[in-house]
Amino acid sequence: MKQFRVAVVGATGMVGQRFLTLLDGRPWFDVAAVAASPRSAGQPYGQAVAGRWMMDRLIPQRVLGMTVLDASDVKRVSAEVDFVFCAVDMNKDEIRALEEAYAKAETPVVSNNSANRHIPDVPMLIPEINPEHAEIITLQRRRLGTRSGFIAVKPNCSIQSYVPVLHPLRGFGLKEVSVCTYQAVSGAGKRLADWPEMEDNVIPYIGGEEVKSEREPLKVWGELTGEGIISAQTPVIAAQCLRVPVSDGHIAAVSVRFDKKPSGQEILEAWRNWETVPQQLGLPSAPTPFLRYFEEADRPQPRLDKNEGRGMAVTVGRLREDPIFDWRFVALSHNTLRGAAGGGVLTAELLCKQGWIKHK
Repeated sequence: MKQFRVAVVGATGMVGQRFLTLLDGRPWFDVAAVAASPRSAGQPYGQAVAGRWMMDRLIPQRVLGMTVLDASDVKRVSAEVDFVFCAVDMNKDEIRALEEAYAKAETPVVSNNSANRHIPDVPMLIPEINPEHAEIITLQRRRLGTRSGFIAVKPNCSIQSYVPVLHPLRGFGLKEVSVCTYQAVSGAGKRLADWPEMEDNVIPYIGGEEVKSEREPLKVWGELTGEGIISAQTPVIAAQCLRVPVSDGHIAAVSVRFDKKPSGQEILEAWRNWETVPQQLGLPSAPTPFLRYFEEADRPQPRLDKNEGRGMAVTVGRLREDPIFDWRFVALSHNTLRGAAGGGVLTAELLCKQGWIKHK
């Protein structure tokens, strides 16, 4: 396959850095441009991130000396690439305008940002769960007046610890879900060393996170219509989100009530037998298996299990009956891999394979 030329817009931030490390040596994608804010534009990439490179490996040689472009210079960036990954730190109105500008320049956008997640004709994709939602791109192109440009987004990182575990159980009638997420500091774009307030501490509030955790799964499970994606009405989800002193890895403690309570064995078989499209298509970033269940009573743990499936798998354990709901379990995902940049790369692979993204 001829490689797709890509740009990372927002390349100097933590998620942008993660995109660059993930894309280094990828078979389908070649980083042809990096873009960031005007204060970084014009500098070699290595200079732009000097003193603030946050990854645990060196800056990829491919981009080290690459000149950072101004992310707002849509025409210049678009001229270099087939599509862009977007992970910018701006207010939502600015993000929405920037992403639409790229789409209207006929440059598809695979976004890590939340600004367009609520737009009915913007697919919010977890490739293993709702790959068919990409079909709404046709409606979005009609609205934007584009031939090839569009925006696709990935959901919030926190929901990817529990929505993939709940999805194979929908056949039993998911009715009510109570979830408490314990979220790593990298979800705020920080490191433990840079956040002294997190030492020996838990912060029981993450701005906007609980609303996302309750609403976004319903769009992921939504119905495609001629007006856009209509969010599912069930299950009812109640979420609490806490920041904990962990570097990477979001844990979710979940209790669930069903219309028709399954047995524990039925739940385990549903997880084990779930067949997913990215794995069937052999997408390079797709982990096999996507879900892994641990029998051990003290798993999953971020330190031990966040990198399962190269950080793209979801791990689950501690399945047991719940005295208030029906069943409960604990699940884990790597928030900057599966939950952010890695999920974005897998989404782009899916969109390329489906034919939504093409070479210019």
